[in-house]
Amino acid sequence: MTTTPAVPHHDVVIIGAGFGGLGMGIRLKQEGRDDFIIVEQDVGVGGTWHANRYPGAACDIPSLLYSFSFAPAADWTRTYPEQAEIEQYLNDCVADFELALHLKLRTKVVSLDWDAATQRWLVTAQQRDGAPAHWTARVIVNATGALSRPAMPELNGLDSFKGTVMHTARWQGEVQLTGRRVGVVGTGASAVQVVPRIVEHAQRVEVFQRTPSWILPKHDRVRPQWRRWAYANIPGLQTLARGLVYAIHELRAPAFTRQPAILKAMEPRALAFMKKQVHDPALREALTPNYRMGCKRILISSDFYPALQRRNTRLVTSAIERVVEDGVITADGEHHALDTLVLATGFQAATALSPFPVRGRNGIELNECWRDGPRAYLGTTVPGFPNLFLIVGPNTTLGHNSMVYMIESQLRYVLDALQRMDQAHLAAVDTRADVNDSYNAQIQQRLQRTVWSTGGCTSWYQGRDGRITTLWPGSTLAFRWRLRRFRLDDHEPLRA
Repeated sequence: MTTTPAVPHHDVVIIGAGFGGLGMGIRLKQEGRDDFIIVEQDVGVGGTWHANRYPGAACDIPSLLYSFSFAPAADWTRTYPEQAEIEQYLNDCVADFELALHLKLRTKVVSLDWDAATQRWLVTAQQRDGAPAHWTARVIVNATGALSRPAMPELNGLDSFKGTVMHTARWQGEVQLTGRRVGVVGTGASAVQVVPRIVEHAQRVEVFQRTPSWILPKHDRVRPQWRRWAYANIPGLQTLARGLVYAIHELRAPAFTRQPAILKAMEPRALAFMKKQVHDPALREALTPNYRMGCKRILISSDFYPALQRRNTRLVTSAIERVVEDGVITADGEHHALDTLVLATGFQAATALSPFPVRGRNGIELNECWRDGPRAYLGTTVPGFPNLFLIVGPNTTLGHNSMVYMIESQLRYVLDALQRMDQAHLAAVDTRADVNDSYNAQIQQRLQRTVWSTGGCTSWYQGRDGRITTLWPGSTLAFRWRLRRFRLDDHEPLRA
């Protein structure tokens, strides 16, 4: 007679080992809650900063703001941290807080199912070798993030291309670009970082632009050794510097959320920067946006414009009509012979749903609930899905400050929820639908007056229906205030 082995149970199962997932693990340990695992599909931790390994990958938020307040890094080498340093910082967090024993790497979650009888979630996963894995959990923290699934452009004939095609978020480091003809699709955040690196080695680089971006100079410098020493050894100095940089960035919030005219006043600065770096009037005209600054993400780069003016580089503004075996044909009929296509086209942020089926109460499926676009209460919980918490959920991202601050606000909220459920002897709680509907109606109403709605552009901030499902329409302080405590009255209590 054979017996079926019992499914292991954990109080909390965290999905994703980026900033959100690792931060949740650290905070749980700090609160004495050790019964958790972190499930990560990749071979290492870091999330976005593990996956995005293209040349030039870096953060556009200063390094002082890009670490946890409860685990500050004093040894950043630059004003703006690069990919390798951020990934190393997160690996250091794993070591410093002894998270390795909690990690389940190379393990992909394939479904979540709520069991009303036991008031638990069943987690079904698949390991890299194909072996299945199962756990039950009282609480799920989904920290897969908004920037985890690349947005692939709809290019006719892409499958027919005989050369190499790679997205910046799935960089193939073994692909040789030296002496090759490279096409870069896109002129957004990843493109302005990767193009200056590619042009140094490629025979020719053609950059295909659909919409130009507003670009400001990047004041990036090597952090001197004396400053790194001071941050590490003088108590309170790094905290003070971090607070100052945070305040400077936070002062920008009203321009995005209430007074877009402020951003209009900044446009001459960006245009003057372009004029200083771009000498050809025709190229300047092609690179000048026709929408309000801030409507799309404002980029920072001091080497993108010079890279476009190298002899081996060309900006192409005619739309790609189709991809052929040896390159692309643009709408003007020109054939662009290429060996490699680099897709710098960003992520499925506004349109991305759950990457796996999540079946809640009464068998309701999360992606079905979100068929008209994702919604969540405080960007963190969804009616019908008890004890499921989202980190960097709908309407939690920013255009002006560090996402680490927003993530920490959500981590505090989840910890407060666990504490209040324990105090009330509740097995689970489920967000009330009326509370969720009222909250999201308010959010969408507030978004109507922001630059993202009034700036005259379409962007990855918006879903297919034009509704903004990504951004928080206020300051980070206002977000933290809204998440200062978990209100049991906003939720339906479920007892075992």
